[in-house]
Amino acid sequence: MITDPYPRLFLVVVLAFAGLGPTRGVARAQSRPIPVGQFEKLDPRNFERPTHIDNEWSPLKPGTQFVYEGTTIEDDGTAVPHRVVIHVTDLIKVIGGVPSLVSWDLDYSDGELVEAELAFFAQDDDGNVWRMGEYPEEYEDGKFVAAPAWIHGIEEARAGIEMKAKPQPGTPSYSQGWAPAVDFTDRGQVDQTGQKTRVRSGSYEDVLVIAEVSGVEPDAQQLKYFARGVGNVRIGWRGKAEKTKETLELVQVVRLDPKALAEVRAKALELEKSAYKNSKNVYGRTPPAERMPDATSKASTENGRGGRP
Repeated sequence: MITDPYPRLFLVVVLAFAGLGPTRGVARAQSRPIPVGQFEKLDPRNFERPTHIDNEWSPLKPGTQFVYEGTTIEDDGTAVPHRVVIHVTDLIKVIGGVPSLVSWDLDYSDGELVEAELAFFAQDDDGNVWRMGEYPEEYEDGKFVAAPAWIHGIEEARAGIEMKAKPQPGTPSYSQGWAPAVDFTDRGQVDQTGQKTRVRSGSYEDVLVIAEVSGVEPDAQQLKYFARGVGNVRIGWRGKAEKTKETLELVQVVRLDPKALAEVRAKALELEKSAYKNSKNVYGRTPPAERMPDATSKASTENGRGGRP
């Protein structure tokens, strides 16, 4: 899966380049175990404009494409090219009573598509961005092999915080989602603030760094770098677990024209059809995604209710 920016867009992690990295600001938090098994409480009544995601650290505007590139270290130590493309669609899917914005994400390893994913996000009235669920399809040699989906409210899965409204150092860790059926137990914690980083898309200051850990890999942390008004620009790692040695950096942010956005929407809906077929017990229990109202219904779109079936 892909996160974010998007985890399994929790998977992404970024190359450390000479001369880059922290130069000033709040020192990073002391490395310590992050508790697993505690989740956030979602209240559907606290989502008046859930699809209007303008969190300064993780904005998601329909029609935006993020392109990430880096490498993955395989078991034999070989570094292979890794590319992730995230598309913020103009689709809305209601999950747990909350209209959620849909992203369509593609993960390539050495030029081969190894995963396609639908991910769902909503912003609450306090400005926190929630990850409401994921539908990833995994491929090998071009053939479907698995779809470890999780959706809030189904099979004990719980939505989690993708980004806090006001992330502060020294605050407790938080669940980014809880889905024991597919071993999704990621947690995040503010690790550094006020940092600088430079990637192919540009140079950024006052960067926020979030450390993420998973219950299946407690000996490693992914370090995600967030720039104001942009989102996730870089991902690094620390720890012993070799499986997390993936590196990605933001290389391009594209605003899609109406034709390109329509093509993205069609591809996302095509993946949703597959989801209903391959994940009947999870995805099959959700209502279909619907397109946001067009510009003539702007007010309805902005309050997030226009996509409610």
